[in-house]
Amino acid sequence: MPEERHSALQETTATGRTSDLPAAPAYGQRSVAEVLTSAAASIGVEGFTNALGFPAASRVCVVLADGLGRNLLKQKAAHTPFLRSVMQAGQGEVPVWLDSAFPSTTAAALSSFGTGLPAGQHGMVGYDVLDPGQDKVVNLLGNWDPGVDPATWQPFPTVFEQIAQQVDVSTVSLAQFDGSPMTRAALRGGRFISGITAHARTAAAAEAMAGSGPSLMYFYVNELDKAGHRYGCRSEQWEHQLEELDATVKRLNSSLPAGTTVVLTADHGMLDVPETQRMDFSTYPELVDGVRHTAGEPRMVHLYLDDADLEADAGVRDRLLAAWKARFGDRVWAFTREEAIAGGLFGDVRPAVAGRIGDVMIAARDAVALYDGRRMRPTAMEVVGQHGSLTKAEREVPLLCFTADGRNRRRG
Repeated sequence: MPEERHSALQETTATGRTSDLPAAPAYGQRSVAEVLTSAAASIGVEGFTNALGFPAASRVCVVLADGLGRNLLKQKAAHTPFLRSVMQAGQGEVPVWLDSAFPSTTAAALSSFGTGLPAGQHGMVGYDVLDPGQDKVVNLLGNWDPGVDPATWQPFPTVFEQIAQQVDVSTVSLAQFDGSPMTRAALRGGRFISGITAHARTAAAAEAMAGSGPSLMYFYVNELDKAGHRYGCRSEQWEHQLEELDATVKRLNSSLPAGTTVVLTADHGMLDVPETQRMDFSTYPELVDGVRHTAGEPRMVHLYLDDADLEADAGVRDRLLAAWKARFGDRVWAFTREEAIAGGLFGDVRPAVAGRIGDVMIAARDAVALYDGRRMRPTAMEVVGQHGSLTKAEREVPLLCFTADGRNRRRG
């Protein structure tokens, strides 16, 4: 059983190692988990804390741009005249950036965004992870295993579910995400409004927020992330999608009701990994010695050891860590589940979630991506822009906040 296994490991892994891991995300203070909870509080919903200091308003539209890192937005400011004007205008006490969740990947970060909880609570601890009950690796984003119930895997009510009786709640996104397992796990609740193009989605958003009562909208944009994965976040294609995002937010500013608080943030950042640095670690026997399952993503690998090996020889984990450190040195952080939990990377971890986390974890420190070629998709190594680890490029996301002027609505 995963809880028994976790307890046993805690008792047998007092290695005396010190970890050089970066600080944990600022859960409860300045992370993606505080965006919707702060928005709800700013509308006046009781039971929530406005940790991010959003201005009081009756309507809030939260735009989440998948894959938009803080540094990328700063570096590409010439492509975002409207967002640049927002940044130059200032935003009072609202911070200008947030921490992503850990890992800095969509499944974990969007779940923290949707629930207000760290991954150690909501249980979405990676792109794909071990399901201890089935003893198999399951995907938590777009290809859910039929043996995994989203509402059981992530059992906590979302922010949307908690406030839907008091506030009009809506999600504006692509139709493919309506009722998807990921949506049912982390973003369930409220109305779902789909639109194929960015123009269609902004028009639908303006119509949805035209009512007189309080409302909270989640507006999802995924084109940046797609362009980054395929072409890289330094590519012309990525810059074009950034310009499209700028135009989308500008349209929302003029078409939403005047006085609406508009918030722009992201789930994670991104960096480009050169083709020569996309490596198949399974070709090195010492890096998979004793490993029963591999999961995660190329910049945040989960390694699950064989229970029998651990029971017979507690040193197997230390030898695996040593092998990874010998092979990659300072290019990675190599650490144990216990070190991750003690360092607060997943926040408070409930027992049911602990077994989903790797016995050993490998996080990339520089521009390297690590694949298990034995379970790799044929096109996996073609991915240029990547994320998942603890670097600033991946974990720091922007937070822009302004009040819509509703100029086009006034003219109408």
